[in-house]
Amino acid sequence: MKADWIQARQTKYSAYVTVYILVVLAVLALANFLANRYNKSYDATANKQFSLSDQTVKAVKGLKKDVAVTYFGETGQFPAARDLLGRYANLSAKLKVDYIDPVKKPQLARAAGVRQLGTIVVDAGERKEDATSLTESDITGALVRSLKGGERNVCFLTGSGEHGLDDTNGGGFSTLKQALEHNNYKARSVNLTQPAAPTGDGAGAGMAPVIGQVQPAKVDIPKDCTVLLSGGPKLAYTPAEAAAIKAFVEGGGAALFLMDTPLRLGAQEGSDNPEVVKMLADWGVTMNNDLALDTSGNGEIFGFGAEVPLVGAYESQPIVRDFKEGEPTAFPLSRSLTIGSNPKGTLDKVISTGARSVAVSSVAPPIQEKVKNGVKGPLVLAAAGTYNNGKPGSSGRFAVYGSSLWAGNSFLGSGQFFNRDLALNTLNWLTSDEDLISIRPKEPEDRRLNISGNRMTLIFLWSVVLLPLIVVGGGLMVWWRRR
Repeated sequence: MKADWIQARQTKYSAYVTVYILVVLAVLALANFLANRYNKSYDATANKQFSLSDQTVKAVKGLKKDVAVTYFGETGQFPAARDLLGRYANLSAKLKVDYIDPVKKPQLARAAGVRQLGTIVVDAGERKEDATSLTESDITGALVRSLKGGERNVCFLTGSGEHGLDDTNGGGFSTLKQALEHNNYKARSVNLTQPAAPTGDGAGAGMAPVIGQVQPAKVDIPKDCTVLLSGGPKLAYTPAEAAAIKAFVEGGGAALFLMDTPLRLGAQEGSDNPEVVKMLADWGVTMNNDLALDTSGNGEIFGFGAEVPLVGAYESQPIVRDFKEGEPTAFPLSRSLTIGSNPKGTLDKVISTGARSVAVSSVAPPIQEKVKNGVKGPLVLAAAGTYNNGKPGSSGRFAVYGSSLWAGNSFLGSGQFFNRDLALNTLNWLTSDEDLISIRPKEPEDRRLNISGNRMTLIFLWSVVLLPLIVVGGGLMVWWRRR
């Protein structure tokens, strides 16, 4: 009787079902365990919008002390916050994330100084920083600020026709200013053409200057400037201004020169800026009076002509060491540089064009003849170097680009190029923050689907008419065969 019960069909089926359920539960338990321990995901978006950037990964994995990140928001927003902040926590055991609802725990929000829902507080112990939006750029910026501490001021030179810091036009630097402020920098304008305030020195305190005597204007660079940025000056700097910039760099400061070509391009005529050219030549960089043209035709993909060289392969200098081949940067209306030797320090190429490029000394017709006889590429478009002043740990740094438009709003705000990363990497290198050099969080792209009327009709016929008919026809065929 017992043997019959064991061999019964119902007993076998019950055993099969039990084993099947146990196997499924074991698989689910194992999957849950692995999912909790190893959080893996796949980002199928074109610009990896849902993957943490190289900068974030480098900053979090490089933590040497504990960092507490607290999200203050409504309980219903916790899942969205965990989706992003959880990726941060998975990168390092030194980063802990907590979630607090200010409505339920107002005392904690008040103690943290939080006044707005959705605020993320990053506490690195000695310094706290806030991120006001649940975006990677804001959170990573707050993390970097909390770790680095101190102020890094980028002083944009004005008074000689440079691009404006707050200009929102295509060549303006408002996008660069915003990017800097997201990355632990403060940006402001400094006018070197304005004479320094009188200090009572010179003729003696309380004494009036001698009538008819020309007093040279004193050029002072603010002592809190970490980096000087000269962005496409249209007027030449005076010897006093150039001397002040040179003394600043050689004294241990840093400067970024974006020097446009002096060639006449249509109604626009650049400035030769002889004082700056001479200063850079002393450091080993020769600014050529030409225009770099890209004859490869790669720019046509983005609607550009030869006057906008595209670069997709990079040198080994730290500014571009994290750029991968094929990640394009664009340099509109750029002059070329000739790199020599720097007797007082180092000098390296940063950006060079491909072999199918040429530098022309004039753009007057016929341009084809000038292209034929021009200097063939590769052409150097950017260089960076140091100046050793003999003081340990206080060498000056400088970077030179043959164009200023590449750092303007039109190209820095474009999601097609890596110009924003290049600009910020250059500033990181100039301020000796090489550990921050990387590819940064990308802004979400507005990728719209444009469909013509004919395609819309085709989609309608396929999805609304043909597919249902195929399903119905298949059902009828199955019914007919079974019948």
